[in-house]
Amino acid sequence: MSTPGHRPLATLFCAPLLAVGFAACASTSTTAGFKGEAHAVAQTISNLQADASGRDEQKICADDLASSVVRRLESAKGGCKQALKNQLEEVDNFELTVEEVHLSGSAAHPTASASVKNLNSGKTRLSTISLVKEAGRWKVSSIP
Repeated sequence: MSTPGHRPLATLFCAPLLAVGFAACASTSTTAGFKGEAHAVAQTISNLQADASGRDEQKICADDLASSVVRRLESAKGGCKQALKNQLEEVDNFELTVEEVHLSGSAAHPTASASVKNLNSGKTRLSTISLVKEAGRWKVSSIP
C-alpha cells in the first residue's frame, strides 16, 4: 500500500523512465521453479530487485540494465545513477513474483520476456519484463 509521497514499485520507473523504456522492479523474487536459461532470466530480475531494494543505482546501471537503456538514462540530467536514485527514493513496495519466463530471439540475439506479478495499491498487477542477452548475461531492456 502506498503512503503519501511514496509510489508503489510499478510506478518507480513508469514516470520519467517509461519514456526511456524501463519500468519496474522489486526485492523479492522466486527463481527456484526455473531451470537453465529461464533460471538465468529469473535470477536477473531477482538481482535487479535486490539492487533496487538496496538503493544501489551503480549496480543497476552497470549490471542489471541493457546497454540501450543505460545510454538513454545517461542522457537524462545527472545520468543513469541520478535518474534511478530519484525514483528509488519514491518506492515503498519492492515485492514481485516471476510467474513465467519465455525465451525467444535467435542464437545470435537471444531475448526473453518474464511475466511478473506485483502488488500496487493493494491490487495485484501483471506485467511483462523484456530482457536481452549481452556479453553472455541477461539484462533488463524494458517493462511496458
